[in-house]
Formats: sequence, structure tokens, C-alpha cells
Amino acid sequence: MIYAVLIEKRLSFDTFFIGDLLFSRASKSSGMKPRFLIIGVALFLTLAGNGAFFKHVLQVYPLTFGSAPMIASLGVVLMAVMVIIFSLFSSRFLLKPFLIIVLLLSSLVAYFMSSYDIIVDTHMIQNILETNINESMDLFSIQQVLYFLLLGVLPSIIVYRIKLASMPLKRAVLESIQNIAIALGIIIVIIFAFSKFYTSFLREHKPLRYYSNPTFYLYSIGQYVNKSFSHELTGLQCIGKDACVDKNDGHRKLVILVVGEAVRADHFGLNGYSRQTTPLLKNEDVINFPHFMSCGTETAVSVPCMFSSFGREAYDKDIAQHTENVLDVLGRTGANILWRDNNSDSKGVAVRMQYEDYKNSDKNTMCEEGECRDEGMLVGLQEYINAHPKGDIVIVLHQMGNHGPAYYKRYPKAFEKYTPVCKTNQLEQCTQAEITNAYDNTILYTDYFLSKVIGLLKGNDATFKTAMFYLSDHGESLGEKGLYLHGFPYAIAPDAQKHVPAVMWFGKQFEINKEIVKRHATQPYSHDALFHTLLGFVEVNSSVYRSELDILHGAR
Repeated sequence: MIYAVLIEKRLSFDTFFIGDLLFSRASKSSGMKPRFLIIGVALFLTLAGNGAFFKHVLQVYPLTFGSAPMIASLGVVLMAVMVIIFSLFSSRFLLKPFLIIVLLLSSLVAYFMSSYDIIVDTHMIQNILETNINESMDLFSIQQVLYFLLLGVLPSIIVYRIKLASMPLKRAVLESIQNIAIALGIIIVIIFAFSKFYTSFLREHKPLRYYSNPTFYLYSIGQYVNKSFSHELTGLQCIGKDACVDKNDGHRKLVILVVGEAVRADHFGLNGYSRQTTPLLKNEDVINFPHFMSCGTETAVSVPCMFSSFGREAYDKDIAQHTENVLDVLGRTGANILWRDNNSDSKGVAVRMQYEDYKNSDKNTMCEEGECRDEGMLVGLQEYINAHPKGDIVIVLHQMGNHGPAYYKRYPKAFEKYTPVCKTNQLEQCTQAEITNAYDNTILYTDYFLSKVIGLLKGNDATFKTAMFYLSDHGESLGEKGLYLHGFPYAIAPDAQKHVPAVMWFGKQFEINKEIVKRHATQPYSHDALFHTLLGFVEVNSSVYRSELDILHGAR
């Protein structure tokens, strides 16, 4: 009787409802319901875009007959979370553009997580936004293109070509609510069904969630945007307004601070590494600091943090951007400040200082095949010193240093002592030994560069109290436990990314008790000490100065 009525009324489509939630068979002309497109993309990303996530899960929970259902449930939960997120954008005009953007981004995230074990958190997003084109090209590879095409472009074309069914706004909103409700229900049922497993997963293995793609990077983008636009900071907070130096001191200070890039302490020859990667520094009267920890695991955090007065625990990017740093305080004393950069940039530290870009041949006279050498920053430096007959001089040299993954590009051929070397930016294609060889050769070049800095300072000993302070911004992973490069969340990052080398050198006229400094050098320090130690080098008196954080305190 019912079917007779349906046929008699000649309806264009028939619908079977289970609570009007799951099934709908529409005519071909009506198009696909957004629900099914959302589920399809979520399923695709779960299966094709989360290799790194499941690899790390299996390292913690080995696949057995008993663990298989629980690990499979993680895939279902991950897919359900995606359905919830995608359903928030299920408007007919928003859904396809949003899914295409997610697919393209997720393909790149999948590549970097699989190849370098990189986690895309808020700090990494900041790094990405501040990375220049040359650094980006170092990461470019054919494999990256394949990931982008197969996991990003191809499914995006499919999504673009799918015709979505048109439905009234009220019905579309109701369907989105239904999607979210069903997905939440599935998540709740699974967590209760495997409660012991999820208690362990959520409480004891939090880092595993960092590899979920695209959920964690979408969350991180939200966090980054919220932090960037939620503060009400304006203007610039002045600090150290009372900063001054002793005008009766007959000798001016000439201090060169060298900020290294991605050098880990355990590969620094002065720290007892099996290879003598610092042979020239070994022959200089330097003081080595073997227990120095970085403020962050990436340049975008470490550099502004080390120059700020906040220290790692209190550091906040937005507050730091609106607060003067140690260079501002030094400049207030009448010191001449110069920042020369062969890295990406000063990360906002030198925006109020004299800044010179040495990343290209327009300024750097020592460039070859598109790679400009750190040594080029020393060219013309004596002329700068001579041109400033009054006031102390503080020079910051920001190295390209050991910037990866193309370590083999970071040094001239003459410094290729350890062979064979990894000559590709796809580190996973090289052996551990090849990666290490290229990395160590780069430290050999940094050793040479620092010896040249010391040589320049020695040439100014007659007219200045000269000193050099070298420390790296962060360390580097070279494949240990599958980790490469840097940028891992600080709380779980290995020491290889946080433990950095630091070295001081003092000229003949610098009034310092080196024996006391050498005793200080055996103690643990961190980037928190740079702000106050740099003030100590120039002997600045100020209310913002904290003697307990000055490495030189008590040694003058």
C-alpha cells in the first residue's frame, strides 16, 4: 500500500531514515550530501596522512592480538575528531575550499613528520611564518613534491569536482549538529570500551597526540592565531631607563657576541667529543661552558628569548615584542650597536638597531653557488670599529652555522675533513655516519670563524677592552630515535636540541679574573644568563641588572 502511494505520486527520490541520521539515497542530479564528503576526506586522511602518528603509536604499543583492537580504535577516534572539525565548516560554500586547504597542508605536514619527525606546534608555525625562501629551498625535495601531489593535489581535485547537494540552511545546520553528535557518541563509546588503554594514552603518552594529522596542527594554528590577536599590548615597554656606565673608565669595551645556529654541545670538541671539531679554539685561551641550555628548540623562540629580560619560564613572544631587550639597554648607555646577520633575521631583536643583512652577495663578498659564508660578516668590520671613535662597541654576528638539513652546504670544501658526507636534504636517505660527518665539518668551519673573530679582537687590544662570547641558539637532532633537525616541544625535546656550546674569550686589557670565570664555567647555565652577562661585559649599572644571573659577577 505504501509503495503504491509512492509510485503513484512519482517522487524523484526515495529516502530511508534511521533517525534521519545516516542513510540517504538521492537521485544522481541532486549531488552528494556534505556528510559523505566529510566522512570520505576524514577516512582518507586517517589512512593516508597519519603514517607518522601510527608509527609512534606502535613504538609505544607494539602490535599484538590483544592491542590490535585498541590501536584500530585510535584510527576511528581520530577520524571522528576530524568529522567534528570538518562539520563546523559544512556550509555548501565553505566545505570544499576548507577541505582542499586541509588536504594540501596535511600532505606537507605528513611529509615533514614522516621524513624529519617534525611536530607542527605553535612554535613551529611561528618558525614557518618567519622562514625565508632560501631556508625553504633547503627543505625542498622530489619526495616532498610526490607527497604534495598524491596526498594533496590529487584528492583536492576529486573534492573540487564533486557536486554537493543543495539543502536549506536549517537542514544543513541540523545535519552538522547530527554529524557532531554521532562522532562525539562514537568517541565516548570507544573511550569507555577501552578505558584502561585511553587512560594510559591520554595521561602518560601525550606526545603521541602531537603527530595526529591534521587535528594537532589545526589546533596549533588556532592557538597561534588566538595568542597573536588576543593580547592588548601596544607601544614599547622601556626597561633599564637608569642604565649607565662609568664615564671615568679610560678604556672602551669592544665586545663581539656570536650567535651560533643549531650546534649541539656534545659535538663540540671542547666538550670532550671524540672528534676534535674545535682544534683552533683549543689553542686559544678560551673559557668553555660545557653545561649550557637553550631557551628554546628553534631560532624563532631562542633568539628573542635570550636577548630578553624574562628568562625561559616567563618568556612570552607577544610581551617580548613589546618590551625592550638587552641591546636597547646597552644603546641607552651610548654604546654603538651593530647586528650583522647571515641567518634568516634577528627575530625582532635588532629592529631598533643598525642591522646589516649578509645573506646575499649584495653585502656579503664571500658567497659561492648561492651560499654566503659566515666569514663574510667579518669583511669591513674593522672599518666599522674605526668609524666609531666614541663609546663602547657591541657587535652581534648571527651565523648560518649548522643550519640543516643541507649541512654539506654550510662549509667550504676545504673543511670537508670527515667523509663520506650526506649530500642531500633528505636526511632519511643517508646513513647516520654520513649525516654526522657533514654536521661535524660545519662545526669545523665555525671553529675557524670564531678564531677569525678572536684574531680581529686581538688586533684591537691596544685601544679596547676586547671580549668574545659565543653561544648557539639551540641544538640539533641527527637521526637519534628517528628525530632530525630541531623544533621539538621543549618539554619533551631531547638534550641534543637543548644542550648548546658556549665559549668566552677575553683580551689582554679586559679586567677579569679568569680563574673565577673558569670555576663558574663548571656550573649549569642557560640562555637566561645572556641578558645580564652582556650588561656585565660592558659594566652597565641598572636596576634591571641581576648580578646572580651574570656569569662574570665576582670575577672583575
